[in-house]
Amino acid sequence: MSTKKSFAVVGCGSISGRHADNIITQGILKAVCDVDFVKAQHLAKNYGATPYDALKDMLLYEKELDVAIICTPNGLHAAQTILCLHNKLNVLCEKPLCIKGEDGINMIHAASMSEKQLFIVKQNRFNRSVLDVKALLYDKGLGKIFSFQINGFWNRPREYYSDSWRGCKDLDGGILYTQFSHFIDLMYWLLGDIASVEANIFNYNHPDIQIEDTVTAVVNLQSGATGTLHFTTNTYGKNMEGSLTIFGERGTIKIGGEYLNTIEYATVRDKTLINELQPVQANDYGFYKGSMSNHDKVYNELFKALDDKPHELPDIYDAVKTVEIIEKIYAAAAKH
Repeated sequence: MSTKKSFAVVGCGSISGRHADNIITQGILKAVCDVDFVKAQHLAKNYGATPYDALKDMLLYEKELDVAIICTPNGLHAAQTILCLHNKLNVLCEKPLCIKGEDGINMIHAASMSEKQLFIVKQNRFNRSVLDVKALLYDKGLGKIFSFQINGFWNRPREYYSDSWRGCKDLDGGILYTQFSHFIDLMYWLLGDIASVEANIFNYNHPDIQIEDTVTAVVNLQSGATGTLHFTTNTYGKNMEGSLTIFGERGTIKIGGEYLNTIEYATVRDKTLINELQPVQANDYGFYKGSMSNHDKVYNELFKALDDKPHELPDIYDAVKTVEIIEKIYAAAAKH
């Protein structure tokens, strides 16, 4: 029987409690860290952990940790992950892995040098609707893919960005990192790598931030398929849609709902390949909602991986590829 692993959570913001809840199902939460010590104290008190306000101090005094969970702003992921790996901790990093592709390669190199494991949170890959479409594509159920459309129509009010790292270019990176990296990951995982892209970015409704609130793009894949992307945080009042529609020679299918959490329609030549699916709930952060609540599935696989058992966590190189595709989209937009 395996010994329970000891965890630390780095970053005690809105998602940290979800991680803590899943850690204690099979492991021990020993330490938490945040530059806002009040947040660290609050999380620590709820789970019997020791709070710290500096990562270097936590790593100095906590000698029996096995895993660090990185839940800090996007722009800090690379440096903090590498520091934890150098201190002989396995790391599970929240999305995005980083906001520069070269940093992602450095993170993987640090994991290799330390002989520790590096994992990424890609919980939307565990959506039942996404898994069914993955299986359908694997079985060539749609035949040759002609084209696709990906939409992320979400709401982020002004208060979401107030007194926060969100919207800061160096820490946030842009909506393709913070809100919509899951969509880019699924495009790559389901349909393959891109060959070329034309893109535009705009800030229509958030004048106080350093990043865009709208991205549109036309993407050509290496497979020959073409698609359109439309991401915005300007829907009025609430999130409206997260969707991926695929048009193939043997069928058309749309993963939809607010969070890619249901099959909205499907017409496929071999109807036996399609299952009826029920929507599941998304992460609820109070005044806004985010991506799917599949962290329990992520942790089920994480504990397998930590015990050197077969697991279904994403390949870490896929996480770097997602970052590289996002960089290409932003680079294409910068040409305009």
